[in-house]
Amino acid sequence: MKNSQYLIDKLNENSLLSEDEFILLLSTYNNEDFLYAKSLSQDIAQKVFGNKIYIRALIEFTNYCKNDCYYCGIQNSNHNIKRYRLTLEEIMECCHVAYDNGFRTFVLQGGEDPYFTQNNIIEIIQNIKGKYPDSALTLSIGEKSKEEYQAYHKFGINRFLLRHETADSSHYNLLHPSTMTLENRKNCLYNLKEIGIGTGAGFMIGSPFQEIQSIAKDFVFLGNLQPHMVGMGPFIPHKDTVFCDRPAGSLEFTLFLISLVRIMLKNVLLPATTALETIAKNGRELGILHGANVVMLNVSPEKNRKEYSLYDNKSSDGTEIGESLKNLQYRLNNIEYEISYDIGNWSKRL
Repeated sequence: MKNSQYLIDKLNENSLLSEDEFILLLSTYNNEDFLYAKSLSQDIAQKVFGNKIYIRALIEFTNYCKNDCYYCGIQNSNHNIKRYRLTLEEIMECCHVAYDNGFRTFVLQGGEDPYFTQNNIIEIIQNIKGKYPDSALTLSIGEKSKEEYQAYHKFGINRFLLRHETADSSHYNLLHPSTMTLENRKNCLYNLKEIGIGTGAGFMIGSPFQEIQSIAKDFVFLGNLQPHMVGMGPFIPHKDTVFCDRPAGSLEFTLFLISLVRIMLKNVLLPATTALETIAKNGRELGILHGANVVMLNVSPEKNRKEYSLYDNKSSDGTEIGESLKNLQYRLNNIEYEISYDIGNWSKRL
């Protein structure tokens, strides 16, 4: 029987593993394999990106959402949260503060809010790209038609984040209402890639009903899609959802999977997510030491941050962005990394 390190090496040699091989790897790895994957993923990230960690200015501009994803705290049926939408002026003020502090990538993230029509989003894009032409703009606003993605690309967006959450259709149906399908989610991601937008997928680790086979499907899907970004982090329950009593995803398993993604997709932009920071105080550092190379810092108005509650106890230092950057640089120095203020595009090296 093939051992785990053999499979890790095979993955490192740009050979996409089969679903069965991923199942074997994920179900039989031990601590030695965990450390081996960590070392290998860190070495790959250093070769491609050096010790630079790209920073992104995260603007959570609406917590309204038409969907009822069962795991999400801003699901449409949750009437216990205070809803908000940022105005164009508030969004531009967030960009102004971020730009003055050195950020050159803005990430506009929100629920699938029908209020923000295609024309509304185009107006926001035009304002941001018009004022900050040397910066990159990422949208994370859910499932749209191919024509809508094309319009956003035409007016200047650079990237789009759309986590698929699980590539197992049976599992997907246990996490989402019948109005949503994995097929449509995947089609959106393939459309984004075809258009030429920097495409980000990703999945939750330890979500309810998740099995090793589901995660194996995630890796096969990512290997076929070849996204430019992968956002992945542990599932964390929210008190106002049906999964409120479910346990959070495992820190160790999350870190192992981050390492495997780096080994498989060597050039990918891979965030050390807020969810990782939420389940471990040094989660960002741990993620980076396992191959992550991106950190998103929240520049949304302080008054709104608690209301963008995808899950409980979301990590936020509550400080102004200059202090957050100083704190991040201090933490990165301790692990011999440093902030990069570059746009930080997907690399074609290696």
